[in-house]
Amino acid sequence: MRLSVRREPVAEDVVAGPARVDRRTKSLTKRLAEGDVAVIDHQDIDRVSAEALVACRPAAVLNAAASTSGRYPNLGPQILVDAGVVLVDGLGPDVMAVKDGTRLTIHDGEVRHGTKLVAQGVRQDEQTVETAMAAAREGLSDQLEAFAANTLDYMVKERDLLLDGIGVPKVSTPIEGRGVLIVVRGYHYKEDLAMLRSWIRQSRPVLVGVDGGADAILEAGWTPDLIVGDMDSVSDKALTCGAEIVVHAYRDGRAPGQARVERLGAPHVVFPATGTSEDVAMLLADDMGAEIIVAIGTHATLIEFLDKGRNGMASTFLTRLRVGGKLVDAKGVSRLYRPSISTWQLVLLVLAGLAALTVALAVTPAGQAGLEILLARWDDFTSFVRSLFSGG
Repeated sequence: MRLSVRREPVAEDVVAGPARVDRRTKSLTKRLAEGDVAVIDHQDIDRVSAEALVACRPAAVLNAAASTSGRYPNLGPQILVDAGVVLVDGLGPDVMAVKDGTRLTIHDGEVRHGTKLVAQGVRQDEQTVETAMAAAREGLSDQLEAFAANTLDYMVKERDLLLDGIGVPKVSTPIEGRGVLIVVRGYHYKEDLAMLRSWIRQSRPVLVGVDGGADAILEAGWTPDLIVGDMDSVSDKALTCGAEIVVHAYRDGRAPGQARVERLGAPHVVFPATGTSEDVAMLLADDMGAEIIVAIGTHATLIEFLDKGRNGMASTFLTRLRVGGKLVDAKGVSRLYRPSISTWQLVLLVLAGLAALTVALAVTPAGQAGLEILLARWDDFTSFVRSLFSGG
Protein backbone atom coordinates (compact mmCIF):
# COMPACT_ATOMS: atom_id res chain seq x y z
CA MET A 1 0.00 0.00 0.00
CA ARG A 2 1.40 3.38 -0.98
CA LEU A 3 1.24 6.13 1.61
CA SER A 4 0.62 9.66 0.40
CA VAL A 5 3.22 12.13 1.61
CA ARG A 6 2.45 15.82 2.10
CA ARG A 7 5.04 18.02 0.44
CA GLU A 8 5.39 21.76 0.21
CA PRO A 9 4.00 23.20 -3.05
CA VAL A 10 7.02 23.54 -5.33
CA ALA A 11 7.84 22.72 -8.93
CA GLU A 12 7.13 19.29 -10.35
CA ASP A 13 9.75 16.65 -9.46
CA VAL A 14 11.04 18.91 -6.68
CA VAL A 15 10.38 18.36 -2.98
CA ALA A 16 11.23 20.67 -0.12
CA GLY A 17 10.91 20.89 3.61
CA PRO A 18 12.72 21.63 6.88
CA ALA A 19 15.72 19.40 7.59
CA ARG A 20 15.81 17.11 10.61
CA VAL A 21 19.36 15.86 11.09
CA ASP A 22 20.59 12.90 13.13
CA ARG A 23 23.16 10.18 12.52
CA ARG A 24 21.01 7.69 14.42
CA THR A 25 17.87 6.91 12.45
CA LYS A 26 15.95 5.53 15.41
CA SER A 27 16.62 8.74 17.36
CA LEU A 28 15.54 10.90 14.43
CA THR A 29 12.17 9.17 14.00
CA LYS A 30 11.18 10.24 17.51
CA ARG A 31 11.04 13.89 16.37
CA LEU A 32 10.47 13.58 12.63
CA ALA A 33 7.17 15.09 11.46
CA GLU A 34 5.13 14.87 8.27
CA GLY A 35 6.69 16.89 5.45
CA ASP A 36 10.13 17.08 7.06
CA VAL A 37 13.32 16.12 5.24
CA ALA A 38 15.13 13.37 7.14
CA VAL A 39 18.92 13.67 6.98
CA ILE A 40 20.69 10.50 8.12
CA ASP A 41 23.98 8.65 7.86
CA HIS A 42 22.76 5.05 7.62
CA GLN A 43 24.56 2.50 5.51
CA ASP A 44 22.26 -0.33 4.42
CA ILE A 45 18.91 1.03 5.61
CA ASP A 46 17.15 -1.86 7.31
CA ARG A 47 13.49 -2.77 7.23
CA VAL A 48 12.62 -1.66 10.78
CA SER A 49 14.26 1.75 10.28
CA ALA A 50 12.56 2.22 6.90
CA GLU A 51 9.14 1.38 8.33
CA ALA A 52 9.71 3.84 11.19
CA LEU A 53 10.65 6.55 8.67
CA VAL A 54 7.61 5.87 6.48
CA ALA A 55 5.34 6.07 9.53
CA CYS A 56 6.57 9.66 10.07
CA ARG A 57 5.57 10.54 6.47
CA PRO A 58 8.63 12.64 5.54
CA ALA A 59 8.91 14.49 2.24
CA ALA A 60 12.33 12.97 1.61
CA VAL A 61 15.13 10.94 3.14
CA LEU A 62 18.68 12.15 2.47
CA ASN A 63 21.36 9.60 3.28
CA ALA A 64 25.03 10.54 3.60
CA ALA A 65 25.92 6.87 3.18
CA ALA A 66 24.92 4.21 0.66
CA SER A 67 21.39 2.98 1.31
CA THR A 68 22.51 -0.39 -0.12
CA SER A 69 26.23 -1.10 0.13
CA GLY A 70 26.12 -4.48 -1.61
CA ARG A 71 26.87 -6.59 1.46
CA TYR A 72 23.39 -8.13 1.44
CA PRO A 73 19.91 -7.41 0.00
CA ASN A 74 18.50 -5.03 2.62
CA LEU A 75 14.83 -4.17 2.31
CA GLY A 76 14.83 -0.56 3.58
CA PRO A 77 15.28 1.33 0.29
CA GLN A 78 12.51 -0.64 -1.41
CA ILE A 79 10.11 0.15 1.45
CA LEU A 80 10.85 3.88 1.21
CA VAL A 81 10.52 4.02 -2.58
CA ASP A 82 7.29 1.98 -2.55
CA ALA A 83 5.84 4.40 0.00
CA GLY A 84 6.51 7.34 -2.33
CA VAL A 85 9.24 8.84 -0.17
CA VAL A 86 12.02 10.57 -2.14
CA LEU A 87 15.29 8.80 -1.31
CA VAL A 88 18.68 10.29 -2.20
CA ASP A 89 21.80 8.54 -0.97
CA GLY A 90 25.56 8.71 -1.26
CA LEU A 91 25.46 12.44 -0.40
CA GLY A 92 28.65 12.34 1.68
CA PRO A 93 29.51 14.03 4.99
CA ASP A 94 28.63 17.56 3.80
CA VAL A 95 24.91 16.91 4.13
CA MET A 96 25.32 16.05 7.84
CA ALA A 97 26.61 19.60 8.44
CA VAL A 98 23.18 21.04 7.61
CA LYS A 99 21.62 22.77 10.62
CA ASP A 100 18.39 21.37 11.98
CA GLY A 101 15.39 23.26 10.60
CA THR A 102 17.14 24.50 7.45
CA ARG A 103 14.76 24.46 4.49
CA LEU A 104 16.15 22.16 1.83
CA THR A 105 15.04 21.67 -1.77
CA ILE A 106 15.67 18.38 -3.54
CA HIS A 107 15.67 17.94 -7.31
CA ASP A 108 16.93 14.65 -8.74
CA GLY A 109 20.12 14.05 -6.76
CA GLU A 110 20.82 17.70 -5.90
CA VAL A 111 20.19 19.10 -2.44
CA ARG A 112 20.07 22.88 -2.16
CA HIS A 113 19.59 25.53 0.49
CA GLY A 114 18.19 28.40 -1.50
CA THR A 115 20.44 28.60 -4.55
CA LYS A 116 23.43 27.04 -2.78
CA LEU A 117 24.27 23.43 -3.66
CA VAL A 118 24.68 21.57 -0.35
CA ALA A 119 25.40 18.07 -1.64
CA GLN A 120 24.80 15.82 -4.61
CA GLY A 121 23.98 12.13 -4.62
CA VAL A 122 21.88 9.51 -6.39
CA ARG A 123 18.10 9.64 -6.30
CA GLN A 124 16.76 6.12 -5.98
CA ASP A 125 13.78 4.71 -7.84
CA GLU A 126 12.34 1.26 -8.38
CA GLN A 127 14.83 0.46 -11.12
CA THR A 128 17.97 1.53 -9.23
CA VAL A 129 16.83 -0.21 -6.06
CA GLU A 130 16.15 -3.47 -7.90
CA THR A 131 19.56 -3.32 -9.61
CA ALA A 132 21.31 -2.75 -6.26
CA MET A 133 19.36 -5.61 -4.64
CA ALA A 134 20.31 -8.03 -7.41
CA ALA A 135 23.99 -7.18 -6.96
CA ALA A 136 23.71 -7.43 -3.18
CA ARG A 137 22.30 -10.96 -3.31
CA GLU A 138 25.63 -12.10 -4.69
CA GLY A 139 27.36 -10.90 -1.52
CA LEU A 140 25.60 -13.34 0.80
CA SER A 141 28.22 -16.07 0.30
CA ASP A 142 30.85 -13.82 1.89
CA GLN A 143 28.55 -13.23 4.86
CA LEU A 144 28.08 -16.98 5.34
CA GLU A 145 31.84 -17.46 5.48
CA ALA A 146 32.10 -14.69 8.06
CA PHE A 147 29.33 -16.35 10.09
CA ALA A 148 31.24 -19.64 10.21
CA ALA A 149 34.38 -17.87 11.44
CA ASN A 150 32.41 -15.88 14.04
CA THR A 151 30.80 -19.06 15.37
CA LEU A 152 34.17 -20.67 16.12
CA ASP A 153 35.47 -17.46 17.68
CA TYR A 154 32.40 -17.11 19.90
CA MET A 155 32.63 -20.73 21.07
CA VAL A 156 36.19 -20.17 22.21
CA LYS A 157 35.43 -16.89 24.01
CA GLU A 158 32.19 -17.93 25.70
CA ARG A 159 32.52 -21.68 26.31
CA ASP A 160 32.33 -21.25 30.10
CA LEU A 161 29.19 -19.14 29.83
CA LEU A 162 27.50 -21.46 27.34
CA LEU A 163 28.44 -24.74 29.04
CA ASP A 164 28.37 -23.85 32.75
CA GLY A 165 26.64 -20.49 33.03
CA ILE A 166 29.76 -18.89 34.51
CA GLY A 167 29.39 -15.12 34.60
CA VAL A 168 25.57 -14.95 34.69
CA PRO A 169 24.61 -12.41 37.39
CA LYS A 170 21.98 -13.20 40.00
CA VAL A 171 18.77 -11.19 39.86
CA SER A 172 16.12 -10.78 42.54
CA THR A 173 13.17 -11.25 40.17
CA PRO A 174 11.73 -14.75 40.82
CA ILE A 175 12.09 -16.74 37.59
CA GLU A 176 12.52 -20.40 38.58
CA GLY A 177 9.60 -22.56 37.43
CA ARG A 178 7.88 -19.65 35.66
CA GLY A 179 7.37 -18.71 32.05
CA VAL A 180 9.41 -15.84 30.63
CA LEU A 181 8.37 -13.56 27.78
CA ILE A 182 11.29 -11.78 26.07
CA VAL A 183 10.27 -8.81 23.91
CA VAL A 184 12.60 -7.30 21.31
CA ARG A 185 11.62 -4.47 18.98
CA GLY A 186 12.02 -6.55 15.85
CA TYR A 187 9.73 -7.41 12.95
CA HIS A 188 5.99 -7.59 13.78
CA TYR A 189 6.61 -7.26 17.53
CA LYS A 190 3.46 -5.19 18.12
CA GLU A 191 1.17 -7.64 16.33
CA ASP A 192 2.77 -10.65 18.01
CA LEU A 193 2.54 -9.06 21.45
CA ALA A 194 -1.16 -8.38 20.88
CA MET A 195 -1.72 -12.00 19.82
CA LEU A 196 -0.21 -13.23 23.11
CA ARG A 197 -2.36 -10.99 25.29
CA SER A 198 -4.59 -13.84 26.52
CA TRP A 199 -1.58 -16.06 27.30
CA ILE A 200 0.04 -13.22 29.26
CA ARG A 201 -3.12 -12.66 31.32
CA GLN A 202 -3.52 -16.35 32.09
CA SER A 203 0.11 -17.40 32.62
CA ARG A 204 1.51 -14.18 34.13
CA PRO A 205 5.04 -14.73 32.79
CA VAL A 206 8.11 -12.74 33.77
CA LEU A 207 8.15 -9.85 31.28
CA VAL A 208 11.63 -9.08 29.97
CA GLY A 209 12.20 -6.09 27.70
CA VAL A 210 15.39 -6.03 25.64
CA ASP A 211 16.27 -2.33 25.37
CA GLY A 212 13.35 -0.73 23.46
CA GLY A 213 11.32 -3.89 24.05
CA ALA A 214 10.68 -2.53 27.55
CA ASP A 215 8.83 0.43 26.01
CA ALA A 216 6.86 -1.99 23.82
CA ILE A 217 5.69 -3.77 27.00
CA LEU A 218 4.66 -0.46 28.57
CA GLU A 219 2.82 0.59 25.41
CA ALA A 220 0.88 -2.69 25.51
CA GLY A 221 -0.35 -1.88 29.04
CA TRP A 222 2.00 -3.97 31.16
CA THR A 223 5.09 -3.25 33.24
CA PRO A 224 8.34 -5.10 32.53
CA ASP A 225 9.86 -7.12 35.36
CA LEU A 226 13.35 -7.05 33.83
CA ILE A 227 15.10 -4.77 31.35
CA VAL A 228 18.18 -6.20 29.65
CA GLY A 229 20.43 -4.38 27.19
CA ASP A 230 23.08 -1.78 26.57
CA MET A 231 20.48 0.93 27.27
CA ASP A 232 20.88 2.76 23.97
CA SER A 233 17.26 2.65 22.80
CA VAL A 234 15.15 2.39 25.96
CA SER A 235 13.35 5.41 27.40
CA ASP A 236 13.92 6.97 30.82
CA LYS A 237 10.29 6.18 31.58
CA ALA A 238 10.97 2.47 31.17
CA LEU A 239 14.21 2.57 33.15
CA THR A 240 12.42 4.21 36.08
CA CYS A 241 9.25 2.08 36.00
CA GLY A 242 10.49 -0.20 38.78
CA ALA A 243 11.83 -3.02 36.63
CA GLU A 244 15.07 -4.73 37.59
CA ILE A 245 17.84 -3.67 35.20
CA VAL A 246 20.60 -5.83 33.74
CA VAL A 247 23.21 -3.79 31.85
CA HIS A 248 24.82 -5.73 29.00
CA ALA A 249 28.57 -5.04 29.00
CA TYR A 250 31.46 -5.93 26.73
CA ARG A 251 33.58 -8.91 27.72
CA ASP A 252 36.28 -6.58 29.06
CA GLY A 253 33.80 -5.07 31.51
CA ARG A 254 33.09 -1.81 29.67
CA ALA A 255 29.41 -0.94 29.91
CA PRO A 256 28.53 2.32 28.08
CA GLY A 257 24.92 2.11 29.23
CA GLN A 258 25.82 1.88 32.91
CA ALA A 259 26.49 5.61 33.30
CA ARG A 260 23.00 6.45 32.09
CA VAL A 261 21.35 4.03 34.50
CA GLU A 262 23.42 5.41 37.37
CA ARG A 263 22.39 8.98 36.50
CA LEU A 264 18.76 7.91 36.79
CA GLY A 265 19.49 6.29 40.15
CA ALA A 266 18.12 2.92 39.00
CA PRO A 267 19.51 -0.19 40.77
CA HIS A 268 21.16 -2.59 38.34
CA VAL A 269 23.56 -5.46 37.77
CA VAL A 270 26.10 -5.87 34.98
CA PHE A 271 26.30 -8.88 32.64
CA PRO A 272 29.54 -9.00 30.59
CA ALA A 273 29.06 -11.13 27.47
CA THR A 274 30.15 -11.18 23.83
CA GLY A 275 26.74 -11.92 22.29
CA THR A 276 23.72 -9.72 21.66
CA SER A 277 21.42 -8.37 24.35
CA GLU A 278 18.63 -10.73 23.38
CA ASP A 279 21.03 -13.66 23.77
CA VAL A 280 21.97 -12.35 27.21
CA ALA A 281 18.29 -12.23 28.16
CA MET A 282 17.76 -15.85 27.07
CA LEU A 283 20.86 -17.11 28.89
CA LEU A 284 19.81 -15.26 32.04
CA ALA A 285 16.28 -16.71 31.95
CA ASP A 286 17.60 -20.21 31.31
CA ASP A 287 20.21 -20.04 34.07
CA MET A 288 17.62 -18.76 36.57
CA GLY A 289 15.40 -21.80 35.94
CA ALA A 290 12.69 -20.53 33.57
CA GLU A 291 10.19 -23.25 32.67
CA ILE A 292 9.54 -21.85 29.19
CA ILE A 293 11.00 -18.90 27.28
CA VAL A 294 8.77 -17.20 24.72
CA ALA A 295 10.56 -14.75 22.41
CA ILE A 296 8.97 -11.96 20.36
CA GLY A 297 10.76 -9.87 17.75
CA THR A 298 14.13 -11.58 18.15
CA HIS A 299 16.64 -11.83 15.31
CA ALA A 300 17.29 -15.31 14.03
CA THR A 301 18.24 -15.16 10.37
CA LEU A 302 21.31 -13.98 8.52
CA ILE A 303 19.41 -11.16 6.81
CA GLU A 304 17.96 -9.92 10.10
CA PHE A 305 21.37 -9.70 11.73
CA LEU A 306 22.92 -7.98 8.76
CA ASP A 307 19.95 -5.59 8.85
CA LYS A 308 20.96 -4.65 12.37
CA GLY A 309 24.60 -4.23 11.37
CA ARG A 310 25.66 -6.96 13.75
CA ASN A 311 28.00 -9.92 13.55
CA GLY A 312 26.13 -11.55 16.42
CA MET A 313 24.33 -14.34 14.62
CA ALA A 314 26.92 -16.85 15.86
CA SER A 315 26.03 -16.06 19.47
CA THR A 316 22.31 -16.40 18.76
CA PHE A 317 22.82 -19.74 16.99
CA LEU A 318 24.76 -21.19 19.94
CA THR A 319 22.50 -19.59 22.55
CA ARG A 320 19.48 -21.27 21.00
CA LEU A 321 21.32 -24.59 21.07
CA ARG A 322 22.01 -24.03 24.77
CA VAL A 323 18.43 -23.09 25.67
CA GLY A 324 17.06 -25.97 23.58
CA GLY A 325 13.41 -27.00 23.67
CA LYS A 326 12.67 -24.50 26.41
CA LEU A 327 12.55 -21.73 23.78
CA VAL A 328 9.38 -20.92 21.86
CA ASP A 329 9.96 -18.37 19.13
CA ALA A 330 6.68 -16.45 18.81
CA LYS A 331 7.96 -14.02 16.20
CA GLY A 332 5.49 -13.95 13.33
CA VAL A 333 2.73 -15.72 15.25
CA SER A 334 0.36 -12.90 14.22
CA ARG A 335 0.83 -13.94 10.58
CA LEU A 336 0.30 -17.62 11.37
CA TYR A 337 -3.18 -17.09 12.75
CA ARG A 338 -5.44 -14.17 12.00
CA PRO A 339 -8.92 -14.42 13.55
CA SER A 340 -11.60 -13.68 10.98
CA ILE A 341 -15.41 -13.68 10.84
CA SER A 342 -17.05 -15.12 7.74
CA THR A 343 -20.10 -13.63 6.01
CA TRP A 344 -22.28 -16.56 7.08
CA GLN A 345 -21.23 -16.05 10.71
CA LEU A 346 -22.26 -12.40 10.48
CA VAL A 347 -25.64 -13.32 8.93
CA LEU A 348 -26.30 -15.90 11.64
CA LEU A 349 -25.33 -13.38 14.31
CA VAL A 350 -27.81 -10.83 12.94
CA LEU A 351 -30.59 -13.43 12.68
CA ALA A 352 -29.93 -14.61 16.24
CA GLY A 353 -30.13 -11.02 17.44
CA LEU A 354 -33.44 -10.43 15.64
CA ALA A 355 -34.85 -13.66 17.06
CA ALA A 356 -33.84 -12.68 20.58
CA LEU A 357 -35.41 -9.23 20.11
CA THR A 358 -38.66 -10.77 18.83
CA VAL A 359 -38.90 -13.13 21.83
CA ALA A 360 -38.20 -10.26 24.24
CA LEU A 361 -40.96 -8.17 22.68
CA ALA A 362 -43.44 -11.04 22.67
CA VAL A 363 -43.30 -11.60 26.45
CA THR A 364 -43.97 -7.98 27.48
CA PRO A 365 -47.29 -6.10 27.24
CA ALA A 366 -45.70 -3.15 25.47
CA GLY A 367 -43.90 -5.49 23.11
CA GLN A 368 -47.08 -7.41 22.32
CA ALA A 369 -48.88 -4.16 21.51
CA GLY A 370 -45.99 -3.11 19.29
CA LEU A 371 -46.02 -6.44 17.46
CA GLU A 372 -49.77 -6.19 16.86
CA ILE A 373 -49.27 -2.71 15.33
CA LEU A 374 -46.44 -4.01 13.13
CA LEU A 375 -48.53 -6.97 11.99
CA ALA A 376 -51.46 -4.67 11.21
CA ARG A 377 -49.19 -2.43 9.17
CA TRP A 378 -47.83 -5.47 7.36
CA ASP A 379 -51.36 -6.63 6.52
CA ASP A 380 -52.18 -3.16 5.16
CA PHE A 381 -49.02 -3.23 3.02
CA THR A 382 -49.67 -6.70 1.59
CA SER A 383 -53.33 -5.77 0.84
CA PHE A 384 -52.12 -2.67 -1.02
CA VAL A 385 -49.65 -4.73 -3.09
CA ARG A 386 -52.33 -7.31 -3.96
CA SER A 387 -54.71 -4.55 -5.07
CA LEU A 388 -52.07 -3.15 -7.39
CA PHE A 389 -51.52 -6.47 -9.11
CA SER A 390 -55.24 -7.28 -9.28
CA GLY A 391 -55.98 -3.92 -10.89
CA GLY A 392 -58.37 -2.93 -8.13
